[in-house]
Amino acid sequence: MSNKDAFLASIQKGYTFKGEHFKLGCAMLDGEVVAGADVNLPLKTMNRHGLIAGATGTGKTKTLQIIAEGLSDASIPVLLMDIKGDLSGIAAAGTDNPKIQERYQLIGGTWSPAAYPAELLSLSDEKGVRLRATVSEFGPILLSKILELNDTQAGLVAMLFKYCDDNKLPLLDLKDFKKVLQFASAEGKAELEKEYGKISTTSTGTVLRKVIELEQQGAALFFGEKSFEVDDLMRISDDGRGMISILRVSDIQDKPKLFSTFMLSLLAELYATLPEEGDMDKPKLVMFIDEAHLIFNEASDALLKQIDTIIKLIRSKGVGIFFCTQNPMDVPASVLGQLGLKVQHALRAFTANDRKAIKQTAENYPSSDFYKTDELLTQIGIGQALITCLDEKGVPTPLAATMLVSPRSRMDVLTEGEIDALITNSKLVKKYSETIDSDSAYEILTAKLEEAAEKTAAAPAKTGKVKEEKSVLDQVLDSSVAKQVGRTAANMITRSLLGALGLGGRSKKKSWF
Repeated sequence: MSNKDAFLASIQKGYTFKGEHFKLGCAMLDGEVVAGADVNLPLKTMNRHGLIAGATGTGKTKTLQIIAEGLSDASIPVLLMDIKGDLSGIAAAGTDNPKIQERYQLIGGTWSPAAYPAELLSLSDEKGVRLRATVSEFGPILLSKILELNDTQAGLVAMLFKYCDDNKLPLLDLKDFKKVLQFASAEGKAELEKEYGKISTTSTGTVLRKVIELEQQGAALFFGEKSFEVDDLMRISDDGRGMISILRVSDIQDKPKLFSTFMLSLLAELYATLPEEGDMDKPKLVMFIDEAHLIFNEASDALLKQIDTIIKLIRSKGVGIFFCTQNPMDVPASVLGQLGLKVQHALRAFTANDRKAIKQTAENYPSSDFYKTDELLTQIGIGQALITCLDEKGVPTPLAATMLVSPRSRMDVLTEGEIDALITNSKLVKKYSETIDSDSAYEILTAKLEEAAEKTAAAPAKTGKVKEEKSVLDQVLDSSVAKQVGRTAANMITRSLLGALGLGGRSKKKSWF
């Protein structure tokens, strides 16, 4: 048997699956496409996560687009983290050209344009479905992690959440939480210490500063009502294809805390909400994080630990997570070891460190009788990649240098007019567009202090009579507060203006939290 025949037999054996699958490309040997050596991806193991890596300009984003299209065609919902802002074109049909036809003459099959059912999402004021969660839904543990608090400060946050629960003070946005912190360090300190233990003014001040830092990165837009329901990420379009949700986060690249907040909330909610499924014929949801190195380089330790934990556990819930980055070394080793599908585009060797990284990358792939992997990593062209995945039994497939199929959707962004049309026709935009402002901790505590101030101002002057027993509210508000009512009211107004945002009502079932 010739080397080419042995290669063809190896690829056909490794990439032929009984269950549902879709074609990613055709394998190459010695730089030439081998007819019949189709490289397929099995849907059964798409919940085993994956990596798409390669230098800038080698086609990573287009590969992400191809896989997202294949999943949608198989009725699997997809969530794309569009950090560069270049994935919206998946909602429009592509345009044929000679290069596409030339490619398909080599790899076999036919190409036809297709627009995919898409929904634009946003964490900010960009056009699209607004994603929000309330502070109460986020919870004291995750909030403490994202604020990077120590044990003492985290204990204070947990105590404040307990106080708000016991006294029916809804924490809906950051304005509410800031108000509770201010109340706990001043007017309400005696009341809280009587029921819940000693409160350190230093700790409340530190937590408040960290909340303001988070607020300055745009998190005030994320916290509030109406809370987004995770079920809306797992929709099937009217034509049976999986809905592709595109989260446009190009405007928050320089706000790692905001992105960390969102990622922590999403991963935690998906894991907490979805039931255990075990082995499924295909996943319920697949998430792609483009330019993932921006996350790993800037993310807090809490986010990295959360991702590590979720990657290990969430596959049993039927969710796959794929990272798209420039170099596999950008991904922590503990996460990299959990990624079943690896699509490696070309790497560049400009320095000694680059060559060392390429050798390390080559060692992460199965050994091959047909390739010198470290050399091939610098030689494969645009639209080509080294691929290995897990077969239906969980065994890695042979390494295959592959000429990839072309995206059927547009390989460019939507125009403003097309975005407006997509927004106009969206049911979710209408569902989540309203910012609800109902009574919550801020309003309730403000009203309580104002009522106390009015009673203090109306109280009769002191006489020689025996002093009457104070009411519960008067015990909370001592005479020092009465002297500082004007200053306290001014401070409340000033602080609230720092991050004023609409409030929400009751938490919804199956929201982010």
